[in-house]
Amino acid sequence: MDTKILKIIEDNIDENLINEAVDKIKSGGLVAFPTETVYGLGANGFDESAAKKIFIAKGRPQDNPLILHVSSIDQVEELVMKIPEVAKKCMEKFWPGPLTILLKKSDKVSSIITAGLNTVAIRMPENKIALELIKKSNIPIAAPSANTSGRPSPTSAKHVIEDLNGKVDIIIDGGNAGIGLESTVLDLSGEIPMILRPGGITKEDLIKIIPNIEVDFAIIKEDENIVPKSPGQKYRHYAPKSEMIVYNGEVRNIVETISVKTKEYISNGKIVGIICTDETKEFYKEGIVISMGSRKDKKTIAHNLFNTLRLFDEENVDIILGEGVDFSFLGTAIMNRMMKASGGKIIEV
Repeated sequence: MDTKILKIIEDNIDENLINEAVDKIKSGGLVAFPTETVYGLGANGFDESAAKKIFIAKGRPQDNPLILHVSSIDQVEELVMKIPEVAKKCMEKFWPGPLTILLKKSDKVSSIITAGLNTVAIRMPENKIALELIKKSNIPIAAPSANTSGRPSPTSAKHVIEDLNGKVDIIIDGGNAGIGLESTVLDLSGEIPMILRPGGITKEDLIKIIPNIEVDFAIIKEDENIVPKSPGQKYRHYAPKSEMIVYNGEVRNIVETISVKTKEYISNGKIVGIICTDETKEFYKEGIVISMGSRKDKKTIAHNLFNTLRLFDEENVDIILGEGVDFSFLGTAIMNRMMKASGGKIIEV
């Protein structure tokens, strides 16, 4: 398959180019497009054969549900049994934006999209290119992240091209994603509101609207036996090609432990990559060292995480040793992604 790259500027969208992408979606093709979180791989959400192409292109397990992207709250009505009042409040507050809401699905939503579950995940992206693509298509667009399944999620068109060139019809190059982590997934399908995946909208944000909100334990603990209600719950995700270990605790203990481990690995002939922060970078004298930003600025760390993992792939490191962050606010989402990327190898020091 020949993949076409369309360069579209978010603040000056070329109508001809966006219409070309819309036509491809409507005809059952695959279009990778930017969102404010990461790049998504889109297909017609009402076309089962098109949705199946997503799983094939990504090498994605069939039991991993997809998210339907909409451009208006009105579009949600036909996708769900009903919209609870709490869901309406969340949509009004956080849409468009990085919040995915899980509700009981209507008969119009295929089980291919929901991985056989009776719930469907829906969000309205904030990126203008994504919104225009959905609006002009006039259908919900099913879209997981636009990467090979298990790999670090794509935050630029370059990452999408690396993974999916020749496997999809169109890649829209709309610049770098802003947040850099996938959306928060909020389950409002049952009696207890539950965060299934942390993201740009934090528990601290949501608790102002939902005082009784809870967090699924799978966010911070690996469990391969879980039945995934949300993308990113079950499998090793966001993973670099090399082994990865994350150290968490007091910053001084983290630095000392990583420094000792780096010496050990290098003495055994290993190429070591170190994920650090601006406050600690100077203390590492060996290895390939990349800072994700200041510990005081978790937004920057989140934005840089997946790109950092891909940079270490380019360096062909044998092992990555990463610094953890505290779990407050966006730190929960960062640590969730680091846990998944490392296959659960988080060591307290």
